[in-house]
Amino acid sequence: MPDATAQQFLRDLDKKLWTAADRLRANLDAAVYKHAVLGLIFLKYVSDSFAVRQQEIENLLRDRKSEYFLDPADYQTPAAYANAIRAELEERDYYLEKNVFWVPALARWKTLQDSAKLPAGSVIEVKNGKTTQYKITSTGKLIDDALDAIEKENPKLKGVLNKAYTQLQLDPANLSSLIDLIATIPFEHADLHAKDILGHVYEYFLGQFALAEGKQGGQYFTPKAIVTLIVEMLEPYSGRVYDPACGSGGFFVQSERFIEEHGGKLGQLSVYGQESNPTTWRLAAMNMAIRGIDYNFGKEPANSFTSDQHPDLRADFVMANPPFNISEWWDAKLEGDPRWKYGTPPQGNANFAWLQHMLHHLAPHGSLALLLANGSMSSNSGGEGDIRRKLVEADLVECMVALPGQLFTNTQIPACIWLLTKDKKARGKYRSRSGQTLFIDARKLGFMLDRVLRGFTAEDIAKIADTFRNWKRGKDYQDIAGFCKSATTTEIAGHGHVLTPGRYVGAEEIEDDGEPFEEKMSRLVAELKGQFDESAKLETAIQKNLKGLGYGC
Repeated sequence: MPDATAQQFLRDLDKKLWTAADRLRANLDAAVYKHAVLGLIFLKYVSDSFAVRQQEIENLLRDRKSEYFLDPADYQTPAAYANAIRAELEERDYYLEKNVFWVPALARWKTLQDSAKLPAGSVIEVKNGKTTQYKITSTGKLIDDALDAIEKENPKLKGVLNKAYTQLQLDPANLSSLIDLIATIPFEHADLHAKDILGHVYEYFLGQFALAEGKQGGQYFTPKAIVTLIVEMLEPYSGRVYDPACGSGGFFVQSERFIEEHGGKLGQLSVYGQESNPTTWRLAAMNMAIRGIDYNFGKEPANSFTSDQHPDLRADFVMANPPFNISEWWDAKLEGDPRWKYGTPPQGNANFAWLQHMLHHLAPHGSLALLLANGSMSSNSGGEGDIRRKLVEADLVECMVALPGQLFTNTQIPACIWLLTKDKKARGKYRSRSGQTLFIDARKLGFMLDRVLRGFTAEDIAKIADTFRNWKRGKDYQDIAGFCKSATTTEIAGHGHVLTPGRYVGAEEIEDDGEPFEEKMSRLVAELKGQFDESAKLETAIQKNLKGLGYGC
């Protein structure tokens, strides 16, 4: 976690960049403009990473103690030595061995920034081991060609980058200004490196664009606080993590961050995702690349139900925020699908299709968490009640969390978190929870970020996650009226297998002030009578004054 100084630096940078970038947007729709901005941020990242590695290599080439040292004495002139250094800096293996993307000269940031200021028709020399000439037709075409060159040199990025700057209806001067603005994102600050800074900026801009786009934009963006909460509850220290509706990849970023913050090592997680929206699929891939996270999002963007990109995957952790209550999801070929082990989901609502798809991909000792609309906890339509009953009877439901309203930019539908596991037996640091389910009512937590959007504090997240962890460990846990309750399968059956936490946690206990009930009621009734009497006196006095002024009623 960055220290206070670094966090303040990031906040200031966020505000400066967003304000300036939004000013350059002119009349361009946010849904289109986000790809212009995020694509350039990605270009800046790969170029910065390349430049950092290039400087490291040059230092090694000039260091007599290094195995890569080039001795000036071996060259007839200083110019020959300088040429040898430059040629060596263009060797791809130096970059690939450190998992740094190879960036062709045309796509290096300085080339891009300088060339964007030149008029159409200008010819530049691009030096990349050998000198070639490039004719500028437009700034948009220059950026598209730079992205195309990166894709060709880095197979991992094939089909990922959004090469559509030529079609953007953005004034060339504004596009050039946008490049200059993104150029101000620094290499590093304090203990932050390019990956940290650019990754943070990328994530911040995703959130801001979700707000700017409203409902349609919010479909791929889960609030950071909710992502953090789910990751803290699942504790994905190592193994395979899967998100079948991965959007921009927020769960993967937070899972890697969780490992770092708890003393683990990057690379302990294997990341698998799927996303049907082609542009969002690209955003997610770029997000992973900026973070240095190795990933498998399938060979193409695709529908998780009808074109599963990871049919044989059994993940240790599955987490998702699928779109709520989608009705247009069914396909005839899904009839009798082996994923519907607990019942065929209703064709008019995909909630239990997502849940069972995730269960299907869960390893024998795995755990999953997903966000669903509150209706999933109690609805009986289309066989949903029967599916929910079978999930409870199979002892798969580990915890239900009711969330406060107004958490999402894209919907006002109240939501909850389902946490399921295939193994409640005692294992490692966890006790046996067989036949038990934890209910948490978090509807009273959180604070208003603005007049329409609510967020969680770090303390709110810790309260929920610690309650869940303590319950699993059988240590420092107790039921708290109005907040949490550990219920048995028998108790849940008594409630008709409805999983709404409010049914179980009861009402919050009111602190006992020691005053007997009868005495308190007598006192309160007397106080109320006195207030009524005082109100009557005031009304009489007001009427008298109004009559004196000639306004009698």
